[in-house]
Amino acid sequence: MKYNFDKPVDRTGTNSFKFDFRKQVFGTDDVLPMWVADMDFKTPPFVLDAIKRRLDHEVLGYTFRGDTFSRTVADWMYRRHGWHVEKDWVCFSPGVVPAFNLAVLAFTSPGDKVIVQRPVYFPFFPAIENHHRVLVNNPLKLIDGRYHIDFDNLEAKINDSVKMILFCSPHNPAGNVWHRDELQKLVNICAERNILILSDEIHSDLIYGGNTHIPTASLGIEASDRTITCVAPSKTFNLAGMSTSALIISNTALRKKYEKILDDIHVGGGNIFGFIALEAAYTRGDEWLEELMAYLKINRDYLTGYFSEYIPLIKPVVPEATYMVWLDCRDLGMDDEQLRKFMINEAKLGLSDGTLFGPEGSGFQRMNIGCPLATLLKALGQLKKAVVKRYPR
Repeated sequence: MKYNFDKPVDRTGTNSFKFDFRKQVFGTDDVLPMWVADMDFKTPPFVLDAIKRRLDHEVLGYTFRGDTFSRTVADWMYRRHGWHVEKDWVCFSPGVVPAFNLAVLAFTSPGDKVIVQRPVYFPFFPAIENHHRVLVNNPLKLIDGRYHIDFDNLEAKINDSVKMILFCSPHNPAGNVWHRDELQKLVNICAERNILILSDEIHSDLIYGGNTHIPTASLGIEASDRTITCVAPSKTFNLAGMSTSALIISNTALRKKYEKILDDIHVGGGNIFGFIALEAAYTRGDEWLEELMAYLKINRDYLTGYFSEYIPLIKPVVPEATYMVWLDCRDLGMDDEQLRKFMINEAKLGLSDGTLFGPEGSGFQRMNIGCPLATLLKALGQLKKAVVKRYPR
């Protein structure tokens, strides 16, 4: 490989949430942190080089986004996903989570209902409830190790008050890459009932072989007219600290509504280095990404084999995308508080509690495998030791 993903990076003392916030989250620093969804790999050198070149100019004053921002996003979408995006469709957001909130404010009113499909990325919940909208749950169904949309339940939950669905594609935490027929059925229901789709596609570049990400908005005019697509280089290229993402909105009326709320609360300026990083990543990142996915596949496959052989009481939902693994720990026979304490105090692991993603996550933990293989081996060894001690064969 051209790029070295084996080399560890000491992130302590950098105000890293994952490492320097362990005490506040887990009550101790003595856990191997595998919770926050960023990677422990170096940010690609071509991104860092682009930032350094910009620093050679010694003024960091007010800066606007040039056409290269939108054109670079559009080019990446076509190159990676075969989706033709006009550069005028591309809008800015200071992160995908802010985009959820901005979209809810722009496209719904207090009292409106917004659908989520739990277990799902937990910032969806406050983006709805903090703005006095009503959260409606269409729970996913776990069948034979893969999550499925319960379309009968979805249609039963819809009434005239439902205005939007927050859709996670690929899915976090389960790692689903939604199939074309699943996406089309969702679009058809939303078109029939005049519901907007906010499609969180931040993990769309992190796809394992044998799977193909299909942008929801690419499924035709019915889809594109009602879909707001959220993308960013932050997960793909380890740039979360840059707070820079893009929304793709082909519907002119929706785009104007979004841009108005962005301007009204004065968060549309962005930052110089976020623009530089995004453009460098999306312009030069193909080879790095291919090597990253090959490495993550090694991690994923090693993990699934390890659990099968050594820790069969825990069953991973094998991800089709992302570097997050959803661990089904229900056979350990613990309640959620016992499971949390077991992971922290006995396995010495800092994972994400399944209940963060909704009550449907009870009995689950989310593990981040975006790390050197040696780190993963250490984590699995600690977990095996703890499980065997508790449940000797």
